[in-house]
Amino acid sequence: MRLLDVGAVIDRERNIQRAGPKTKVMEQLDDETAKYAILSHRWGTEVNHDEMTGLMKMDEQDRNEVRQRDGYQKIIKSCEQAARDGYSWLWIDTCCINKDSSAELSEAINSMYRWYRNAQKCYVYLYDVDASAFPTEQDFSKFDGSNGWPEWFSRGWTLQELIAPKEVEFFNKTWVSIGTKQELTSTLEDITRIPSEVLQDGQVLSSTYSCERPSVACVMSWAADRKTTRVEDRAYSLLGLFDVNMPLLYGEGSRAFQRLQLEIIRVSSDHTIFAWNPKGRLGYIGNILADDPSCFRGCHDIERVYYFVDALRSYTRQDILGRTIDRVKLMLLRRRARSLPLSRWDVTNLGIQVTLPVLPHRDTPSRFAAILPCLDRDGNLITINLASIGDSIRKYWLHGDYNGCPEFRSLYLPFSRHTGQSHFDLRLDDSRTSWYGFTRCGSFPREVAGDIVRFSAQGHTLTVLVYANNDTGSRFAVGLGYYLHKVRAGIYCDEYPPNPEAWSSWTGFAKQVYDTLWNAPSHGYAPQYVHLPRSICHARIVCGHWGSGYTNVMIDVEQCAGCCGPDGYASSFRAELWPPWTGAHGLELNGISAGLDECSGREIALGDYGHSLRDNFKRCGNVFEDMRELGVDLTDSAYRPVVSRVSNCECVRRRLQTQNDVDVVVTSSGKSLALHQSKGLSLPNSKKFRLLLKALSTRVENKHLVRTVVQCSEFYHVDFRGRRVDVEGDAALEDGNRSAGPDIVTPLCFIADPLTWHKLTSARTREQFKRIRERFYSVANLHHVAGTKARHKSADKRKTSGVVDFSAIFGLDYLKTFVRV
Repeated sequence: MRLLDVGAVIDRERNIQRAGPKTKVMEQLDDETAKYAILSHRWGTEVNHDEMTGLMKMDEQDRNEVRQRDGYQKIIKSCEQAARDGYSWLWIDTCCINKDSSAELSEAINSMYRWYRNAQKCYVYLYDVDASAFPTEQDFSKFDGSNGWPEWFSRGWTLQELIAPKEVEFFNKTWVSIGTKQELTSTLEDITRIPSEVLQDGQVLSSTYSCERPSVACVMSWAADRKTTRVEDRAYSLLGLFDVNMPLLYGEGSRAFQRLQLEIIRVSSDHTIFAWNPKGRLGYIGNILADDPSCFRGCHDIERVYYFVDALRSYTRQDILGRTIDRVKLMLLRRRARSLPLSRWDVTNLGIQVTLPVLPHRDTPSRFAAILPCLDRDGNLITINLASIGDSIRKYWLHGDYNGCPEFRSLYLPFSRHTGQSHFDLRLDDSRTSWYGFTRCGSFPREVAGDIVRFSAQGHTLTVLVYANNDTGSRFAVGLGYYLHKVRAGIYCDEYPPNPEAWSSWTGFAKQVYDTLWNAPSHGYAPQYVHLPRSICHARIVCGHWGSGYTNVMIDVEQCAGCCGPDGYASSFRAELWPPWTGAHGLELNGISAGLDECSGREIALGDYGHSLRDNFKRCGNVFEDMRELGVDLTDSAYRPVVSRVSNCECVRRRLQTQNDVDVVVTSSGKSLALHQSKGLSLPNSKKFRLLLKALSTRVENKHLVRTVVQCSEFYHVDFRGRRVDVEGDAALEDGNRSAGPDIVTPLCFIADPLTWHKLTSARTREQFKRIRERFYSVANLHHVAGTKARHKSADKRKTSGVVDFSAIFGLDYLKTFVRV
């Protein structure tokens, strides 16, 4: 290994003006014989190998830039500490590895656990700790992005750097010692869930066959929530913990973790490696190996069974299985358990060959449960559900009823990665949360950037996003998961006002929701509509599939219909202000596929609202007319209709491409419409217009809305060759539906059903709004006796300022719409 010469580094820095370009600061030594210290830290602006060795060959400007980096000062401080402790050599990963050499990098990563184990002392530098004492309690205000602890504890590589060294000393930001591993064992166990005996003696992990060694699943669980910059490093950082080696292939992605598990299987007979996701929370269907360490979350208390025959005897008792089993079969089962090589595994081209007792499914012969020689936290044997699919066996988590006596079978468990979809993308629309002052604080456990949430199709499938409004002190969290090829979503909020220290951090709240979702049954109900305490708003989440491999999720915040509206959830994407195109006539608006219906009324216009039943629309009003009455400036660009270019669907374009006199052809149930000089008009999609529609919801409850219309100068039906035909009983042809002028007809429209207009019954709504008005005037100090008729008259002059005050409290621009008499 390449080591820093502590004395040479310090002398060069102290005499930087006199040091020559040939000054040597590193030597190649044997880690088994050298006495050296080693540094563990969180990377920042570091100094690499070439910069450290070639510092004196740089010009003065470049040399000063390197010396001013935090990483360089970290090297100098580490050398000074090593000199005080009497060590002449120091190893630091940033500058002691020439990362330009793939061979050297591979050797270093495969040897790193041994290098930390052989070090005389390990210095852990915590750059984000200012105090002179080690933090003993979670502090989300200081360590917001790392679960309330210093960031060093959230990184993947630092796991082995904590366990391997005999002596570990922690330093704060100013290089003041704040404790050792031996002194802080209890706190470190709480932070990492690593047992104290492992922290005190990392040699427990050195023997694969030691009964004292934690199970594979347990060791994996320590890394479940840790992060690495490269996906492959989640596997490479665990090599030393399992005493295995393998070549590095950066670019292989999560396949690295599969290779790690295969290497473990080749040297171990620990069946807990198959016991990941014991409660089926991930909804995985497929191979026997986990996709990444996150799958082992919650497996810290899974133990190996060394006397499987005895455990199997207890498992097959009548009072355990709840059924009568032939005594002869039980005797044969136990005898076979003693004779079979249960600890022998073979990795073949067909899969991992293992011999395990299996329970057949009561009704489905292709399904069965395999009993593993490992115990859960309650001391019960763990089973995994398997199914024969063709020539292979797949792992899944659908609960079943298993019957009969266990029988030993030789199984070939597949380990090759699924060649189909490796991930699932979810498109997120949370723009409406900002309209009421809510911002996305972040996501846990993985960062979500932009509007795409990506889930692994085989591994970790749970993400929590937190939204907060600092002005009102309200926040909520949205949990998104992918289970059995379906998106699962739930929304949660703080029930009580958090203290300022807890409010300053969102990660604690996110982790609390994450744990709640993780420990909940995978098929359980998750709320999708919640009232936000300390506000008159509610938050909701709605999912819907729009094809193209995406599922859309809308997160919305709006004012309650009466503090608060009916609890419930929407199972379709109707809650989106503009639902997906579902009409029978296919066409394209500005190149986007759309489906519209033929207009049934004589005067259908854009913005009409009313009742729609069985293709009949009864108009009650028009949003643009209402806006004009309210004094809204319709010339504002935010309220102007969107004009779209209308074109053929692709299938029609291919079939009737020779019909140059036909502008647009729209298909429906075998018949087509030809449109001349056509254009599409849609309601605007601006924030101001959407908020106005929400404000109008008090008077248009449970109504439907004409969102889009297609206008043209003439239209008629054509056959599949494009020839004009007469269709008897066509309402649109009979009345022409001339709603936009004498030369304009509107044959097609799209009528939406906005959930934002779904309110309570009229009587109940009026009663609830009465209570809202009374509360409003009470808070604004405009009235002392609720219910008197003189209330509003006496407060007329002060009403406007009261609305402003109350709006300032809650951050709602449209509150006056809801308190207007």
